[in-house]
Amino acid sequence: MSDRDGVEALSMRSLAQALDVVPMALYKHVADKEDLLNGMVDVVISEYASANSAASEVEGDWREGARVAVLAARRSVLAHPWVRGVIETRVLRTPMVLHHMEHLTQCFLRGGLSPDLAHHGMHVLGSRIWGFSPEMFNPPSAGTPGATKPPKRSTAPAPDPADFPGIMAVAADAQTRRPHATGCDEDFEFVFALDLILDAVARLHEQGWQSPN
Repeated sequence: MSDRDGVEALSMRSLAQALDVVPMALYKHVADKEDLLNGMVDVVISEYASANSAASEVEGDWREGARVAVLAARRSVLAHPWVRGVIETRVLRTPMVLHHMEHLTQCFLRGGLSPDLAHHGMHVLGSRIWGFSPEMFNPPSAGTPGATKPPKRSTAPAPDPADFPGIMAVAADAQTRRPHATGCDEDFEFVFALDLILDAVARLHEQGWQSPN
């Protein structure tokens, strides 16, 4: 239902109608809509399991193991457009959530990284472990709970492109490279950032990096 209509269309009543049961029957299984959303996130994260098993079989290459696991999360986010917004609003770390975090942490530790570097590496990966990048000023995805909608009318002055030559140079170059694109290639940007982070963590590991006490 949420894959088709977005999570904003989901309610206990609409779900009961789809299942052809009375709404009260659902409360035998979930406490409320937030509990239902937690369970839905768990179902999506469980899709990573087979990829995580494959990642565990990447012998001696912790970077590739972590990469396989994160890209599996990316595929699930693309398959379920609602899940990003729901994950961003979760406050409960369910066992399924912790299992995915544990798997990635073990990728680092089995590769010989110190717990210190594994800790900070997970921080830098941030929301990428769930398959999406933190982006500024992107419009909220459909059905994102609590998303701030842009104002219908703005009193802010329109920006003058001449004031932002660096941004315009980057935009012009991107347009030349991808003349038919309407925006950035989000999948490329995701993989580019993921590889950049993992390579940087690898260099710190080789240098014996430690965080300051």
